[in-house]
Amino acid sequence: MKIADSQVMKQFWAIASPYWLGGEKWKAWGLTALLVILLLAQTRFAVMLNQQAGEFTSALAAHEKERFWRAIEYSVGLLAVTVPAYALYFYMRDTLGIHWRRWLTNRFLDRYFSNRQFYDLNSSREIDNPDQRIVEDIDAFTQRSLYFLGILTGSVLDLVAFSAVLWSISRALVYFLLVYSITGTLITLFFFGRVLIGLNFQQLKKEADFRFSMVRVRENAESIAFYEGEAQEALQVKGRFSAAYGNFMRLIKRQFFLNLFQYAFTMLNIVLPTAILAPKVLSGELEIGSAVQATGAFSAVLGAVSLIVEHFEGLSRFSAGIARLSSFSDVLDRPRDARAEGSIVAVRDSRLAIERMTLLTPNHERILIRDLTLAVDPGKSLLIVGESGSGKSSLLRAIAGLWHSGSGRIFRPEETLFVPQQPYMILGTLRSQLLYPDADKTVQDEHLLHMLDRLNLPDLAERSGGLDAEADWEKILSVGEQQRLAIARVLVTKPRYAMLDEATSALDSANEAHLYSLLAETETTLVSVGHRPSILKYHEQVLELRGEGEWKLHPAQGYRFG
Repeated sequence: MKIADSQVMKQFWAIASPYWLGGEKWKAWGLTALLVILLLAQTRFAVMLNQQAGEFTSALAAHEKERFWRAIEYSVGLLAVTVPAYALYFYMRDTLGIHWRRWLTNRFLDRYFSNRQFYDLNSSREIDNPDQRIVEDIDAFTQRSLYFLGILTGSVLDLVAFSAVLWSISRALVYFLLVYSITGTLITLFFFGRVLIGLNFQQLKKEADFRFSMVRVRENAESIAFYEGEAQEALQVKGRFSAAYGNFMRLIKRQFFLNLFQYAFTMLNIVLPTAILAPKVLSGELEIGSAVQATGAFSAVLGAVSLIVEHFEGLSRFSAGIARLSSFSDVLDRPRDARAEGSIVAVRDSRLAIERMTLLTPNHERILIRDLTLAVDPGKSLLIVGESGSGKSSLLRAIAGLWHSGSGRIFRPEETLFVPQQPYMILGTLRSQLLYPDADKTVQDEHLLHMLDRLNLPDLAERSGGLDAEADWEKILSVGEQQRLAIARVLVTKPRYAMLDEATSALDSANEAHLYSLLAETETTLVSVGHRPSILKYHEQVLELRGEGEWKLHPAQGYRFG
């Protein structure tokens, strides 16, 4: 795989072009045009400064005092204009970069959160570390794109401007430069290309894996501490770091030889132009200042035509980042049905019903439920029971549209709220916990405080600093308190149906009965997964999952737990 490979260019264009052709194209092209103007100015100033360097060198050699100071004054005046132009260029480049990153990040986030793709990718091995690709790879993509765009544009301008200078002084230098640069580029691509790009791609992946393992330790610190699993966790984290370390050692060994070649290639241009021009200078045919000017022009043109040689290390990392973003983008653009591992059809309806559904595990290795048909009419709450592994939570996942493996149809109302066993605490205020997932819903403070009181959390707002206090709720609240807040969301949202997957498992029987009595006062129809006989009276029917795909539907009245 070469840097200039057409596949890399296609991937780059597929990621970059929507910004330059979309709704913000005028801002993008306007800032780009300003960058090009500034680069033109920089090139012009560089040529003029190079001329003045030759001028005051010749003046020194000829002992011409006035000519020397005139050239110095002119150079200082040029610098007074050149320095602000350079600073403005980098400011505008970074401004364009952050606008582009904002747009591209939002574009990826919109696709990542659409159709629950974040859930599908989390349970799939097809794309590793999507969070790292959004946070870091997009940032690197926009920064490096503009960095190399500036270098490429500047190189073209330098090539045009300084080639004319060099041609007017020494055609031999021009011919030598062409052979020298082409040879250096071919050597770089042939000996370093494919291996370095592959190693950089793997380094990005392994660094992301190491960082992910550290995040998991932080998120699950209490559980690890309870299990006293520090030794095993440390072993796993060290293993992932070791993989990143080993790959990096292979990478820097390759880069060592690349650096040897790059520095030798660059340093020789200090000696070679002077050696080629020396006979003319020594014979008096060429002024020393002209030789200095030619040497400066040679360096500028060599840098322009040797772009790949000088920046190959950065270009290889850039190519690896493009490949990661491209594969991620391709998966996000893929129709969801193409990733679904089955053919269960979800249909929107006014009630919850299931028709001849057979549910399999995602890998299709086991039948969880076979040929299930049932209807949960409004007001006819359903309790789902069964042994562990019989498919209770899996059935709720299928109803939610998270699992597709199997066949049949599921009819589900729009106004359905799912409450998992492990409550999710959003980063934000206590108010946002109660209103989640409907952040735009307006509820009076008195009603929310009264809700907390009814849920046996009367002092939570006061001890937390009020409804608008922000905290790490997952850490400061017990699981039981979190489950009560999750039930509060049902009471606030008042959905048509609520799916409760052992949503009160951390509560004692009295608190559980109290919460179910509050839910029974609403018009919400409940579909509960549970084990305790105490919640049976809050349901009209019982779906018993017996394992091996077998099931049976019972009236709740008179049902006895086995």
